[in-house]
Amino acid sequence: MAKILLAEDDDDMRRFLRGILQKAGHEVQAYGQGNEALARLEVERFDLLLTDIVMPVMDGIELARRAAERFPELKIIFITGFAAVALNRRNGAPKEARVLSKAVHLRQIVEEVERMIAA
Repeated sequence: MAKILLAEDDDDMRRFLRGILQKAGHEVQAYGQGNEALARLEVERFDLLLTDIVMPVMDGIELARRAAERFPELKIIFITGFAAVALNRRNGAPKEARVLSKAVHLRQIVEEVERMIAA
């Protein structure tokens, strides 16, 4: 079981992701804004950050960059409809981060989370 920090501004997608990850046995804290997730990360340890890229206030790339600087052992997965943005390393996204397209199947999300935790 992993402790996962989820940042996703779409309410339905956030509930969906939280639900499938909890059913897979993970503990999930979910937030609708990147800045809220970062604040939580400052007071609680997590194994993995699963974040959308396009969010108001603080986007997922900025969240991941700040999280990786402060907690280099934190594993990061982007889930987005804008994969090309995440894959552009000039934007400061952590090199070790994985990217999943939002058209991803639930089984693939759970498998990728478990693969990252095991690595």
